Amino acid sequence: MRVHLVDGTYELFRHFYAVPPLADASGKERGAVVGVVQTLLGMLEGGSTHMGVATDHVIESFRNELYAGYKTGEGIDPRLWSQFGPLEAAVAALGVVVWPMVEVEADDALAAAAKVAAADRRVEQVILCSPDKDLTQCVSGDRVVTLDRRSGKVSNASGVAERFGVPPSSIPDYLALVGDSSDGYPGLPGWGAKSASAVLARFGRLEKIPESVSDWGVSMRGAEKLSRILREHWGDALLFRKLATLRTDQPVVSVDDLAYAGPTPAFEDLATSWRRPKLFARAQAVAQASGKTR
Repeated sequence: MRVHLVDGTYELFRHFYAVPPLADASGKERGAVVGVVQTLLGMLEGGSTHMGVATDHVIESFRNELYAGYKTGEGIDPRLWSQFGPLEAAVAALGVVVWPMVEVEADDALAAAAKVAAADRRVEQVILCSPDKDLTQCVSGDRVVTLDRRSGKVSNASGVAERFGVPPSSIPDYLALVGDSSDGYPGLPGWGAKSASAVLARFGRLEKIPESVSDWGVSMRGAEKLSRILREHWGDALLFRKLATLRTDQPVVSVDDLAYAGPTPAFEDLATSWRRPKLFARAQAVAQASGKTR
């Protein structure tokens, strides 16, 4: 079996800016929610049998307590913000497992679920459906991969190394040096993608980078300056790596619980309120084809 783990927050943002507005029967905007549900349903119709969706129930997390500049919910369009809760309810009504995260982020839940699924010998492959750079640290050979559903690009361990110049295990260290603008931390001044990948490809972890550039074993312009910056901003580097490191200690369900068994009765009411009644019939058909109806 293959397990699909979906970044619901990303999908909600993507559909909000990609699909036309759609008001439900009560006049509330639900276009992005319907778009995400249609995407999940399309994945199920395409053969996905085991699926989980993680969302950021609130944008802020424990990382905001560690670093004041970390991303917040400030500036999110109210029409988008109002669909976060309804998305979680809609995914659950569809019959797909959903993890609404509060203290940690959706990516942490996905990382934890990927760890559980990868440890199950029945699972052939775990597919993390998200373009987020930090999730590439979870990639393992061809067993755990990432999928950018917008471009269709699948990245295994070799693909991650080709893209970033470092293996998945070094991604938190890489992001600590170069930063991640989408999450709101800048990395270290002077360090760019080329310098970070060149050094980490050799040493892997920040702690293993020698103070003396003569021991780096790489030819790089400005190496002395980069080494000095790393030592002067050592505390920042460790903090940024902590921000980039996904937590896999979150409680998640078993692989068996991710098996799709069809929509709940509540989904029929939702589909009707969206003026999309055929969505319920499609969800029922998927379950009936798999022989796992409720």
